[in-house]
Amino acid sequence: MPVELILLLLSPLFVGFIAWEWYHSKQAVPARYRWQDTLANAVLALLHQGSDMLALLLLMPFFLWLYQFRWFDIELTAGTVAVAFLLQDFLYYWFHRASHHIRWLWASHVTHHSSRLMNFSTALRQSLTYPLSGMWLFWTPMIIAGFSPTTVFAVVALNLAFQFFVHTQAVRSLGVLEWLFNTPSHHRVHHACNPLYIDKNFGGVLIIWDRLFGSFVAELDDEPCRYGITDDFQSDNPLTITFYEWRRMWRDCLAQPSLGGIVRTLFGAPVKPPPATAQKTLSGG
Repeated sequence: MPVELILLLLSPLFVGFIAWEWYHSKQAVPARYRWQDTLANAVLALLHQGSDMLALLLLMPFFLWLYQFRWFDIELTAGTVAVAFLLQDFLYYWFHRASHHIRWLWASHVTHHSSRLMNFSTALRQSLTYPLSGMWLFWTPMIIAGFSPTTVFAVVALNLAFQFFVHTQAVRSLGVLEWLFNTPSHHRVHHACNPLYIDKNFGGVLIIWDRLFGSFVAELDDEPCRYGITDDFQSDNPLTITFYEWRRMWRDCLAQPSLGGIVRTLFGAPVKPPPATAQKTLSGG
């Protein structure tokens, strides 16, 4: 499968960058790494990869069936690959934005935001429940348009691989590139729970979608990022991290007196405490 193969081939590079950053940030205050947090991130990455492989095996017949209804027969050229990359990044923006505003999607995505630290290993902190929440649905327009499933998921893998490198505090600014690309500075904002920064900067590779659709905020020198979610959540247990929001959502569904209430619980906005309250429990990171 292209997604797993591409990310597997790049895994030694990812491990090398984590080791380099950890070594060079040993004197940072507050600490940028905790071995318990990093170990949890590694386990979560393995669980995520396993669930993705299983989901692709189960869903590939559906993707191939859907592909027969494609609008165009798109041949692979440098131009069409560029179009595929741009289209997938656009769709990723909307998936990512929806994941912060629809609780069913947030139940998976919150795993990635739950660490109080920000470093390269945070990129590995992914949920095994993404196939259940339906991340794959956002790529189906590309298959209908005429891109083969193999091409689509290869582009998805490249997009995700790029995003590994924006999870760091080691790079402050990339100058003019900040206008076009998602950068470490922009992504630090995305992971911050400061009221100014919450639910901003959803771009994968390009930041232009945030600039176009009003979700962009620049990192400010006088507003240091505080990482994590607004809930008072602290855990290094991969299963606790994975199912934290799913359990809360299930509990809230059981408390609803009507079907309409259950639907609103599942697909309405995520339930988050006010940032000002949650901040009292947070340490810098």
